[in-house]
Amino acid sequence: MTVPPPAPSTRRFGRRAAGALPALVPLLFVGALFLAPLAALAKRAFDDADAVSLAEAWRRTEALDLLGVTVGMAAASAVLAVLVAAPIVWLVSTVDLPGMLAVRVLVTLPFVLPTVVVGVAFRALGTGLLDGFGLDSGLGAILLAHVFLNVAVVVRVVSAVWQQVDPQAVVAARTLGASPWRAFLDVVAPRLVPAVAAAAALVFLFCSTSFGVIVILGDGRVRTLETEIYQQGVGYFRIPEAVSLSFLQILLVVCALLLARLLGRSAPATSDRGGRRQRPRGWVWFAVFAVSAWTVLWLVVPIGSLVVRSLRPGGQWSTAGYRVLFDDASSVSIADSLRYSVSSAFAAMVIAVAVGLIAATVMTRRRDAVAKVGAALAILPLGVSAVTLGFGYVVLTTYLPREVGTSSLLIPAVQALIAIPVVIGMVVPALAEVPQRRRDAAAVLGAGPARVFWTVDLPMIGRSLGAAAGFAFVMAMGEFGATTFLAQAHTTTLPVLIGSLMGRPGADNLAAAMAASVLLVAVSAAVVFFVELAAPRGAQAAVGGRR
Repeated sequence: MTVPPPAPSTRRFGRRAAGALPALVPLLFVGALFLAPLAALAKRAFDDADAVSLAEAWRRTEALDLLGVTVGMAAASAVLAVLVAAPIVWLVSTVDLPGMLAVRVLVTLPFVLPTVVVGVAFRALGTGLLDGFGLDSGLGAILLAHVFLNVAVVVRVVSAVWQQVDPQAVVAARTLGASPWRAFLDVVAPRLVPAVAAAAALVFLFCSTSFGVIVILGDGRVRTLETEIYQQGVGYFRIPEAVSLSFLQILLVVCALLLARLLGRSAPATSDRGGRRQRPRGWVWFAVFAVSAWTVLWLVVPIGSLVVRSLRPGGQWSTAGYRVLFDDASSVSIADSLRYSVSSAFAAMVIAVAVGLIAATVMTRRRDAVAKVGAALAILPLGVSAVTLGFGYVVLTTYLPREVGTSSLLIPAVQALIAIPVVIGMVVPALAEVPQRRRDAAAVLGAGPARVFWTVDLPMIGRSLGAAAGFAFVMAMGEFGATTFLAQAHTTTLPVLIGSLMGRPGADNLAAAMAASVLLVAVSAAVVFFVELAAPRGAQAAVGGRR
C-alpha cells in the first residue's frame, strides 16, 4: 500500500516548527534562569506568614526616600559622565594617531572592571588625593567612581554616531561660509544629541543598579534601593520588604531601559560613508594634548593609585600582598579563588556565546512570535539588577534539591545570563551585514541551513563573535552582585573574595585585596586589548549590563 505524500500545508507547518526550535533555546535558558528566581521571590513574599502590603513594606523600608537617593545619584552620575566624556568623544571620533588603539583600550577598561575593584581603586585614591577634599568615601567618591566606570558608555555610543555623519554635509556647510564651529553646531550636533541622551539614559540605568561601588565607598552611610535589598534580604532576612524593594527597582530600571531604547531609535539618519579621522594640525595639537591629559586624569590616575597602594599597603614598600596570591597555605585562598574565577568565566563565556549566537541568528532571520519572545527574554536580564537576581536565587534554592544550590555550575550559568545581552548586541549588527544573496546562492547550490551558516555567516561574523566572547569572559570574571549571594566556600570568585577582604581588619587583608584587584585589572586589560584587535574596523562594542 502506497502512503500518500504529506500535503503542502503539512510540509510548510513542519518546516516552520523545525525552524522555531532554535528560538526555544534562549527562551528556555533565560526563562529557567531569569524568570524562575523572580517568580520565587514573589511566591515567598506572598506565602510569608508575616507578609505585609506593598505600601506598608515600602513605608517600613523608607522606599520613597531610597528611590529619591537612587534616582538623584544616578542622574548626577549620568550628567557628570557626559561632561567628562565629551572631550574624549571628540578625540576618538576625529583624531587619527598611531596610539588610538591604546586610547580605546584605556576608555573601555573601566567599564569591564569589577565594580568592587573600582571601589577598591577609589578607596586607594582617597587615601592619597581625595581625602583632602572630603571625597575619600561617601556620595562624592561614589559619583567619581560612577563617572570612571561609565565614560566608556558615552564614548562608544556617541562616537559610533559621530563617525557615521556624512562628511560631505560638513564640507557643504563650510563651502557656504560656515565656520568650523558653526558647521559642527548645524550639521554634527543635531545628530549627536539623541546619541548623547541615549548614552546618558544607559549610564542612569547602570548607576541606579550600582552595588559594589556603594558597598565599598558608602561606608554604610549611603543607602540605595540596591544596597537596601541586600540588607533586608540577607542582613535581616525580611523577605517581604526585600521583595517590595525589588519590585520598585525593577520598575525603575525597566523605565530607564525603555527610555534608552527610545532615545537610541530617535537619532537622525546618518551616512554609510561616515567621517574620516584626520591627523591633527596647528592648534588641534594643543587640543589633543589637553584631552590626553584629561583622559589620563580620569582613567589612569585611579588605576595607578591602586597599583601604588598595592605596593605600599601600610605606608612602606612591600610585595607582601602579591606573595599571598601565590601562597597556597594562605588562609584567604586567593589562588583557589583565581582558579575558580577563570574556569567559571570560561564556562560562562561558552554558554553566553552559544545562547547569544542562537538568539542573534533568530532575531535576524525570523519575525514570528516565538522568535520575538525568545529575543525579548534574552535581553531582559539587562533590565533587572544583579542583586535582585542573586537574591531571587537564594530564595529559589530553598525550593530545589540541595545539590542544585551548591552546584559549581550555578554561578557560570548566572554569569552567562548577564553576559548574553552583550553577545547579542555585538553579533546582531554583524549578522545584519551579511549579504542575503550569498546565503541564497549557497542554498541554491544545495547547502542546508546549518551549512549556509557555517560557510557563509560564520566567516563574516567571526571577528565580532570573538570580540563578544572576550567581553563575555571579562564580564563573567568580574561579576559581583549576583555572585555575592551564590558563592560557597568552594565557589568563591575573586571579586567576592576582594569584597570580603576589604571588610576584614588588618594590613595583610588590605594588601591581599589590593594585589588581587591589580591582578583583575591586568587580566581585564589583556582581554580588552585582544578584543579591540579582533573587533572589525570601526565596530563599536555593545554595552551590556552592570554587575
